[in-house]
Amino acid sequence: MDEDPDIRDDLAAMRRYARSLTRDNQDADDVVQDALLRAIERQATYRQGRSRRRWLLAIVHNVFFSAKRREASEARRNSRFAETLIDQLEPEQEEHARLAEIARQFAALSEHHRAVLHLTAIEGLSYQQAAETLGVPVGTVMSRLARARAALRNREQGQQEASGLRLIGGSDD
Repeated sequence: MDEDPDIRDDLAAMRRYARSLTRDNQDADDVVQDALLRAIERQATYRQGRSRRRWLLAIVHNVFFSAKRREASEARRNSRFAETLIDQLEPEQEEHARLAEIARQFAALSEHHRAVLHLTAIEGLSYQQAAETLGVPVGTVMSRLARARAALRNREQGQQEASGLRLIGGSDD
């Protein structure tokens, strides 16, 4: 790489480009961090005489679009996963529709939330066992589980409001 120790201008350009792509400061910082890591890991691919800034911006570009492809692929997997859950059951028509929606909402949760909810609610693991399985503290399992449940509840409430249905005479708490 260039012997110029002042890379601040290149870093600023990387941040600007990443912000332009992501439209979010935190996501942009994540892209820049991943790009810098990739640049360090692959510094042997840098050709002397080539613009370091263009090389780094190309890495930012590749990191961003690779992540987008991964997200799209994960969304397709989530959709297929939800369909698989539904296909394994043969409930009545209304129950089938309800289970389909629950499966879609479950699949739409983040990876961390899906994992902890699956381990505790479906596999029946205790918080401690789930924490050991995931390699995280018990408090993290409890926090993620609370957020996953809240996300499912919020989606359910949003769907009920959108469909014109409302809860009468009680609550789901």
